[in-house]
Amino acid sequence: MAGCKPKQAPAAAVAPGKKIKVAVDPVTRIEGHLKVEVEVKDGKVVDAHCFGGMFRGFENILVGRDPRDASQLTQRICGVCPTAHATASVRALDDAFNVKLTTNGRIARNLILGANYLQSHILHFYHLAALDYVKGPDVAPFIPRYSNPDLRLDPKTNQVGVDQYLKALEIRRICHEMVALLGGKMPHVQGMVVGGTTEIPTADKIVGYLWRFKKVKEFIENEYLPLIYQLAGAYPDLLETGKGWKNVISYGVFPLNDEETEFLLKPGVFTDGKDYSLDTKKIKEYVRYSWFDDADTGLHPSQGRTNPKPGKKGAYSFIKAPRYNNKPHEAGPLARMWVTNPELSPVAQKAGFKRMRDLGEKAFSILGRHVARAEEAYRVAKAIEKWLTEIKPGAETYVKAPVPKEGEGLGLTEAPRGSLLHYVKIKDSVIENYQVVAATIWNASPRDDMGQRGPIEQALIGVPVPDPKNPVNVGRLIRSFDP
Repeated sequence: MAGCKPKQAPAAAVAPGKKIKVAVDPVTRIEGHLKVEVEVKDGKVVDAHCFGGMFRGFENILVGRDPRDASQLTQRICGVCPTAHATASVRALDDAFNVKLTTNGRIARNLILGANYLQSHILHFYHLAALDYVKGPDVAPFIPRYSNPDLRLDPKTNQVGVDQYLKALEIRRICHEMVALLGGKMPHVQGMVVGGTTEIPTADKIVGYLWRFKKVKEFIENEYLPLIYQLAGAYPDLLETGKGWKNVISYGVFPLNDEETEFLLKPGVFTDGKDYSLDTKKIKEYVRYSWFDDADTGLHPSQGRTNPKPGKKGAYSFIKAPRYNNKPHEAGPLARMWVTNPELSPVAQKAGFKRMRDLGEKAFSILGRHVARAEEAYRVAKAIEKWLTEIKPGAETYVKAPVPKEGEGLGLTEAPRGSLLHYVKIKDSVIENYQVVAATIWNASPRDDMGQRGPIEQALIGVPVPDPKNPVNVGRLIRSFDP
């Protein structure tokens, strides 16, 4: 497992019943800055804290600017999934500008975001998580790494994993080209704007996207998915580890009709074992344990404020704690696939699972999250195949809309990592308030005002740590969320 050694690395075996703290700082092979501290007793995690140590402040940067700047600037929040921030931002602006997309504009946006989804999922497994299970050669980027005795793949399968790691770099490049064909460039697409997209899809561009896409689809079906299920077979205990709260949330993504009432991956909530319709009014952000002003706790994003208070007593993160109906909810591929419960790939069906919920409790686990992500990549690829037959060469993808003097908009989508919300309020034709509830904020949040752990913190409880010097399973669990 490539990454930094934990700051506290006891040299001797820990006495039974004794608690020790192990800090992994930073958690490597993730996108962004994260420290995780776990308390270990009798070889298992008994408590956990996620520390988000970076204040970004994009909400404050946007105040007073032209609203159309938002979709460009907020993409800089993340270099891995900028198209998701672009999508949430333009959806908020569409709402505030009261503009309705053309059919071609809707499909073009889906193709841009869809290509980035495939790139992101392939990136996550191969280049961020696979080295938790696959042993590479003793050269960078495969080293430095923890001493990991728990590598169970036979030499032949392990070599397949290493070969796919390298091939995935090329597949990701192809996905970036697909995004750039319709979005202008990647990362940070220029062509996704309020009212649609700026690039008219010509026949040449559609064909160029298609032949690139075929290579990506073949990789997902013939290499990515089979390897994931081989891992699940080799590590059955990791299908029982890291369950967390087992509450999930999805805003819905990839609209299938122009009214945007139907989605490829549906909006919905699963709380305490029951399904519910999504009600955005029930989303609130808490900051008791975050370095933000306590006066702004428990607010819906439309009333939200971003007032940092570094050094606040009792706080330990620059991540806020979003909650749905006052309860923690996991976001991401597992959440979307659980809510939608679609038919799975032929690889899954061969293994005896027809739909996502057929996995039952195993879905809420370290490897269950990897299975969900790979299956979602398969589902998005099948949808892209259909959208390529629906998009019309030369048809308009953009509807011009003047900047309103006043307006308010809510933009919901799903980043590859989870539920993403952008909110904008316009006054005197400039941004008066802008709020972002990013995907990883759901999962890597600290405790809330009620004392409830965030989803990653909760999922870490019970994770085995036989060797505190090499907390392999802690890293596996964190990366399964793709923070």
